[in-house]
Amino acid sequence: MKFFRQLIAVEEHPRRGLMPVEWVMMTYLLATSLFILLTSSSRTTIGLMAWTRAQALIVTFALWGLYRLKPCRLTTMLRIAGQMSLLGLWYPDTYELNRVFLNLDHIFAGWEESLFGCQPALVFSQVYNLPIVSELLTMGYVSYYPLFVGVSLFYFFWRYEHFERTTFIILASFFLSYVIFVVLPVAGPQFYFKAVGLENISAGIYPDLQNYFGQLEFDVLDPQFSLPLPGDTDGFFYHILEFTHNAGERPTAAFPSSHVSVTVVVMFLAWESRNRWLFYAFLPFAVLLFFGTFYIQAHYAIDAIAGFFAGVTMYFLLRWFFNRFCCKERS
Repeated sequence: MKFFRQLIAVEEHPRRGLMPVEWVMMTYLLATSLFILLTSSSRTTIGLMAWTRAQALIVTFALWGLYRLKPCRLTTMLRIAGQMSLLGLWYPDTYELNRVFLNLDHIFAGWEESLFGCQPALVFSQVYNLPIVSELLTMGYVSYYPLFVGVSLFYFFWRYEHFERTTFIILASFFLSYVIFVVLPVAGPQFYFKAVGLENISAGIYPDLQNYFGQLEFDVLDPQFSLPLPGDTDGFFYHILEFTHNAGERPTAAFPSSHVSVTVVVMFLAWESRNRWLFYAFLPFAVLLFFGTFYIQAHYAIDAIAGFFAGVTMYFLLRWFFNRFCCKERS
């Protein structure tokens, strides 16, 4: 009962303007809108992208209005949850944005071959094909969503004084990743290998596709565009992965792996929470996720490695930025 009263208690000093997480989204929205205007002659999906941005504005200002009616912890959480829910719109939007650039997969696949002497995205799932291995790695990959939501909820319920900063770091790391995805159009093995043919990949030939993906009328549900997901097709986590894949996957966002980078950020935040049980409970999922990214052929192995270093950089950069420029954390 005490917690419920605390949840809906009116704040003594309610925030009048947007929260840092909302300012990050607005900055990304404005920057990408300008980019769309500058490249409008190359686009056939302006209406779709405009609707994405309209939805983001509607959600943001509707929840801001709700908070102004009742400024409390609950409405604060709803504002941040609203921004997290919008990530499902912003991710496929990166594909619509980077279609104006030439595809770079041939470069990254060549680097993969040079570094490992093979394509781990193909070899890994072929060598370790036992159902238990498949399910564990697939579980790790789909745990991405519970991990960043879980650490956010932990801070909300037990470390509320750091909740705003925590969610800012998480959401800003997503948007930094999206900026990279826009300027580095890498589709990933599941799309590139299908487009050029596995016979070329097996022979070490990596054709330059130029603007192949940008010219497609893309439908992720059409099997002609991507390799079938590897793993145990009867597995529980395989079906979860299949559902999320069909819901919003696009030939974009391969380098660096945002699954890995955001998970690294989450692990830093879990450690920072001072609750070691939280950190060690998350750790096995984080390790499985790292290997799962290229096991399911969503990424090259170098994407996962780059994602690790990107996550470390993002955590320290965004923590410094929040402490330096954003409002002080409130209890």
